[in-house]
Amino acid sequence: MSSENNSTEAIEKEKLMGGCEGPDATYVKLEHALISHTIRAMLSGPGQYAENETNEVNFREIPSHVLQKVCHYFAYKTRYTNSASEIPEFHVAPELALELLMAANFLDC
Repeated sequence: MSSENNSTEAIEKEKLMGGCEGPDATYVKLEHALISHTIRAMLSGPGQYAENETNEVNFREIPSHVLQKVCHYFAYKTRYTNSASEIPEFHVAPELALELLMAANFLDC
């Protein structure tokens, strides 16, 4: 690979954040993840969080299936904010609703 391809790959990797590890790994565009005021605070500011050095955020207290739905919401919110088209309902299974509400409250999104 040329160095130009490597730098393009590095830029693209900077724009992604891992949603969860293992077989359920999900990657989120940084622009989408910044919808969360909590994540935004963790990735900016005067070095009070280690996350702003590594551009990586770990949420061990949020189960992967909930975090995956949060990542889907980030994409949904980005897609339909200021959209002129009809906005479809963001479906949440009833059995996931409470955990998702708690995660959304923590992430402030």
